[in-house]
Amino acid sequence: MNILILGSGGREHTLAWKIKQSSKLKELFVAPGNAGTAEIATNIPIGVNDFEAIKNAVLENKIEMVIVGPEDPLVNGVHDYFLNDSDLKDIPVIGPQKAAATLEGSKEFAKEFMYRHNIPTAKYESFTSANLEEGFAFLDALKAPYVLKADGLAAGKGVLILNDLQEAKDELKAMLLDSKFGNASATVVIEEFLDGIELSVFVLTDGEGYKVLPTAKDYKRIGEGDTGLNTGGMGAISPVPFANKEFMDKIHERVVVPTVEGLKKDNLPYKGFIFIGLIKVNNDPLVIEYNVRLGDPETEVVVPRIKNDLVEVFQAVGNQTLNNIDLQLDKRTATTIMTVSGGYPEAYEKGKEITGYNAMEDSLAFHAGTTIENNKVVTNGGRVMAITSFGKDYKEALKKSYQNIEKLHFDKMNYRKDIGFDL
Repeated sequence: MNILILGSGGREHTLAWKIKQSSKLKELFVAPGNAGTAEIATNIPIGVNDFEAIKNAVLENKIEMVIVGPEDPLVNGVHDYFLNDSDLKDIPVIGPQKAAATLEGSKEFAKEFMYRHNIPTAKYESFTSANLEEGFAFLDALKAPYVLKADGLAAGKGVLILNDLQEAKDELKAMLLDSKFGNASATVVIEEFLDGIELSVFVLTDGEGYKVLPTAKDYKRIGEGDTGLNTGGMGAISPVPFANKEFMDKIHERVVVPTVEGLKKDNLPYKGFIFIGLIKVNNDPLVIEYNVRLGDPETEVVVPRIKNDLVEVFQAVGNQTLNNIDLQLDKRTATTIMTVSGGYPEAYEKGKEITGYNAMEDSLAFHAGTTIENNKVVTNGGRVMAITSFGKDYKEALKKSYQNIEKLHFDKMNYRKDIGFDL
């Protein structure tokens, strides 16, 4: 079959790499894609939110399945667009419909969903410019650190964790009155700080049945020892060593089952990935957030561990027979290290030539922010390339990734040398 993946990052290159191995694939297209996807698929230069252009590409290339990588098109209703179009309605879209995608599109909506279905999470309240003073009072009642979250999508940058009460009040004011994160911070969720270690659990559901995919832990901050600004993610490890059977049973029973059942009860049709961001506090799992797609760079360690034909799995999602699939996972550990442009996550330059990734041995190089200029692969984003390796444990896998990064070169390349330091 002909398949289209929407997106341009490391997540989409990893999905393309995996789908390329399927015996069911005829032709693979990625829109807009990157230099990595260009090597194994046909890139189509259209935006992920240009639904009309997507429709034309789907009809022109006889596409029979669409896999949505990033959150934006899902929150903007790409799945609904297909369902409401007589030419597209029979083409399976992997990704939830707009109403369900609000789980990521609105922090407040997600919190209300968790409370309604008794899913463990931090205490919270929501505020707008109309009740700013109440927001100040709520901060007064909390202990430091203070967690402020822009309600809408802010490209992974809308969460602030602050130790100083006055600074928290100033930031709340900046978010609500000065639109610090644009429309995304018209509503701000303030919640109690949870002290623990984080992990992510990925669930694939067809709206009825579901499969729990490998766990992963990613590292968001730019600096070693988890310091500095938040990024889209600097590395990841799967499986998470501390997520033993007892802890996973708690996640399954208290979080996964009530989430899938809650979507059904609330009549939120869902065919796609549920990314559950969790924190382990005193050996109990609490939900920090939901995302409605695979994480990046978690995809670069989760998808390579799936042994099944991924197209077969996605077909089962499309026709609601996912429960019939026997999910087979690689028992080895996978790790990925993200190489980034100098200056990221603040200002950085693009267009730096990338060399050496083809010389890597026993590692996979997944392109994130790359493009092709004058027949050369160059940087085209903050996060440039993720280097994934397997090992009997995370230390062995990390060693391989770090050895292969030595072969990779682009001007001002930066990466964290301490992924896994807290395990």
